[in-house]
Order: sequence, then structure tokens, then C-alpha cells
Amino acid sequence: MSLKAPPYRLERLGIVMEPRPGDPQEVEGVLNPATARTRDGKLYLFPRLVARGNFSRIGRARVLFDGDGRPSGVERLGVVLEPDEAWEQNTVTAGVEDPRITFIESLETYVMAYAAYGPLGPRIGLAISRDLTSWERLGPVSFDYQSSLRTDLNLYPNKDAMFFPEPVPGPDGKPAYAMLHRPMWNPSWIRPDGDPLLPAGVTDRRHSIWVSFAPADAVKGDLRALTRLGGHRQVAQPQQSWEAAKIGGGTPPIRVPDGWLIVHHGVTRGEARPGEPAPVRYVAGAMLLDPQDVSHILSRSQVPLLEPQTTEEREGTVGNVVFPTAIDVREGGEADVYYGMADSRIGAARLRRIS
Repeated sequence: MSLKAPPYRLERLGIVMEPRPGDPQEVEGVLNPATARTRDGKLYLFPRLVARGNFSRIGRARVLFDGDGRPSGVERLGVVLEPDEAWEQNTVTAGVEDPRITFIESLETYVMAYAAYGPLGPRIGLAISRDLTSWERLGPVSFDYQSSLRTDLNLYPNKDAMFFPEPVPGPDGKPAYAMLHRPMWNPSWIRPDGDPLLPAGVTDRRHSIWVSFAPADAVKGDLRALTRLGGHRQVAQPQQSWEAAKIGGGTPPIRVPDGWLIVHHGVTRGEARPGEPAPVRYVAGAMLLDPQDVSHILSRSQVPLLEPQTTEEREGTVGNVVFPTAIDVREGGEADVYYGMADSRIGAARLRRIS
């Protein structure tokens, strides 16, 4: 059954950050950032910085605004996370990639979820901070065995992870910290053309959005409990034609009157030319999740809110990509969404509710 669309639209604000000429840390792009505000209200961007050979770091920059309150550029402030751990490295390159940051007020902590490009492909890493300057790794996320799935989610690559900013009802009805994520069923570390290894009950091999939980009581006693998740549930599968290849999470959830709002991405693939990979097209949509059961969708976009149209979105390291990863809530019910542009630059778009 097709759900109604959330009442929102996105309007481009322009480019916020692009590679600095001559900087070896940014030679292959700046993209897919996280954002967060300090207690004094300053907004910081945490971009993925890509050096030659797809070697990725996570940087830190202060967002600058023009006289109309539109993000207009950044002040670079260095690197906060390098792929220093063995589980963030492989035999070809290394990477800490595509961070999402959530401030969890009940823990008085910023939680960063990121993709660690390690020996078996991407997996989810967590780091925490009290001040957005110093970050401490909690380690890689592990998933409890769930007999109903008849598989171990730790065997699969995973990425596009982000936390809700407050406890939500877990599968047992008790308060829990929930993380959205996107497991990938293809056993690419064995052979790229292998048949997908699907969990029990999953019939669609396409990548989709899942949610897992950490009991709030356990996390209160030890923040490392955020890395040990259970109660896994599928949230959303591809539905529309612009999601035909796969979908994944985008911006961390924000609370709006109708529920939990996320801006997600949908992907389509074109025909591959001989000897070349199939071209892809990434667009952005939105969905609202039920506050009483975040695995239940209340509404979702039927058409994209943002799709590649400008030159910077159509041409770059990977062409035809808009990839939302960060959201900054503003006064008056608006929010700014920060997104990767063709895997090369960072743009911003203003999210407004349609009256």
C-alpha cells in the first residue's frame, strides 16, 4: 500500500564546501558530512575528506553564514578522526567515512556513527565527544544474534548508521536508544557476484533501512553498551521507481509534530557499457516514523525532494548524486539539510513544511 507523502519540500541554498586546491587530504573530494551545534549555538560541519586512493578522514569545520542566515562557507579546523585502527583499514586503502552525529541530551554526549572501511568492507564504528573537539572511539558496533533471522548480522557489511536523539520504545516496550543502519546482503568479501545471503523472512535482496536497539538502562551505566545492539527490525524497503536499486538512511531523525522525520536516499542504476560499472543516480526523499514504534512508517515521499540537477550534482567523482547526511534544525519549523554533491562537494538545502 502506498503511503501519503510527508508535507515537506527542499530548496537549494548552494555550495558550502569544496576541495581546497593543493590540499592532499582533499584531492578526491569533500563530501557526506555530519553537523552538530555546540552549547553556545555555533554550527560545525564534519566532512569526509578524501585523499588519493580513496583514503578517508573525518574533518571539522565551523559553518559560516551570510547576512540572511544562509550557510555560505566554512572555516577549516583540522581532522578529528583518522583511520588508525586495524578494523578501519584493508589491504588497499583505509577510511572513516560518512559520519552522522546526534546529540543525546539524556547522556549529555555527542554520538558519531561512521562507516569504517575495514578488511571485510564497511562496518559501523562509534565515537563520542562532550565538546565536538575531542573524540573517543567506543569501537565497532556488534549485533546480538537473533534466532528469528537465522543469521548473524555481524557477517554483513553495514553503513548509513545514525542514532535517535532520545530513547524510544524498544521491542519490549522499554526505553531504548535506537540506531538506524543499512546491512548489505551480498557477500562481496567472498566473491562480488555471489548470491545474496538473506536473513529469514527477507525476500528482497535490495539494501534497505533497519533499526536495532540498546536498552537505556544498560547505556546509562556504560556508554559502550551503544555498540551492542539487539531487537533488529526492518524499517523500509525500496518502494518507488527512484528507489529501484536500493535505499538507505540519510539525516539523523528529528522530532516533528507528526513523528520522527528522516531524509533518506534512493538509488537507481542504468545500463552498464562494456568494461564499465553501471551508472547510478542518487536522489533524496523523506519518511516519517511512528514515535511509538520507529520500525513503522507513517508516511514517505512518492517523488524525490531533491535530485541531481546542477552541474556540481551531476559531475564529480561519482556523477548524478545528492546524498543527504546531516540536518540542522532552525527556528520556525525549518531545517537545513547538508548533502554530498557527486561525491565531490557539500551543498545545503532548506527543508520547509508545506502548509
